[in-house]
Amino acid sequence: MGRRYWLMKSEPSSFSFNDLLNLPQKTDHWDGVRNYQARNMMQEMKKGDRVLFYHSSTAPPHVVGIAEIAREAYPDHSAFDVNSKYHDPKSSPGNPRWFMVDVRAIEKLLVTVPLADLKANPKLAKMLVVQRGQRLSVQPVTPAEYTEVLRMAGASGH
Repeated sequence: MGRRYWLMKSEPSSFSFNDLLNLPQKTDHWDGVRNYQARNMMQEMKKGDRVLFYHSSTAPPHVVGIAEIAREAYPDHSAFDVNSKYHDPKSSPGNPRWFMVDVRAIEKLLVTVPLADLKANPKLAKMLVVQRGQRLSVQPVTPAEYTEVLRMAGASGH
């Protein structure tokens, strides 16, 4: 199976694409996912898969950058930490319930792509992020959708 494509949402007030870019290795773990469907998708991610980094809970919500999966799914340590807001007493190192991946920044888009523009593009009509009621923080994206979003942003996508 070849490279796959994803959209991952983050609230910029919690963790922005600039935060990722400013880390020494431009890489960080994507922890705190507590939705089984999103977790299962993260477990399908492979090193080198591309990610549309999406800022949610901002005006307007938008695709801001391109990232890649730098490390495949492994147990989310925040689930074991009683002091973490993501703690899950039913998850343990011996029997983890939640997983995370590492994400590496590739490129900040020169032109962000707002949700309204995604919705207005007929080529993206089936893209999950434009569907009514779709709130998953991790979503698959087709190669054609990925390419179209990059075209809209004037990006190369490497």
